[in-house]
Amino acid sequence: MKIKSAEFVVSNSKVDLCPNSALPEYAFIGRSNVGKSSLINMLTGRKALAKTSAKPGKTQLINHFLINKNWHLVDLPGYGYAQVSKSTKKVFQKFITTYFEKRTQMVCAFVLIDSRHKPQAIDMEFMQWLGEHAIPFSIIFTKADKLKPKALQKNIENYKTEMLEFWEEMPEYFISSAATGTGKDEVLDYIENINQQLRTS
Repeated sequence: MKIKSAEFVVSNSKVDLCPNSALPEYAFIGRSNVGKSSLINMLTGRKALAKTSAKPGKTQLINHFLINKNWHLVDLPGYGYAQVSKSTKKVFQKFITTYFEKRTQMVCAFVLIDSRHKPQAIDMEFMQWLGEHAIPFSIIFTKADKLKPKALQKNIENYKTEMLEFWEEMPEYFISSAATGTGKDEVLDYIENINQQLRTS
């Protein structure tokens, strides 16, 4: 898939105010320093579509972007240790879970995981929550350029080992780097394949 157009639609903190559209949505979410905004900008080929920041927790709303006039990319607030107050964090968590529970247009969530680290409890718990609520998701391992190939593979194998203790099989996953463009074609082709299946179903 080639991204021909990427337009900002709306930001809000209420799921009921999300676009009243039947177009499929793909939500991107991860810990607040995982490189989500950079990845979104890399995928869309727009340097400033999603706002990046040196401080984690820049995304504080549900952000909808219309891609190629036929699907929505949804940028969700990061979970984890964003530099916000506890009360604000609770608000984030509430509308994140409400989004996943209510938004029927959401066909796949992409959970972003920093490939440099060993499996983090907060990531594992969030994916467990998605599984328990029958919410389809895939994994994108970010910042692959920061590791040598053997170290990268070892970290991913560690994730596989830990996940397969609780899951029957490993979810679909991708390896990415916003700096080098690694994973761009694979993720976009995956989205396009789902869109084609939806159109013919």
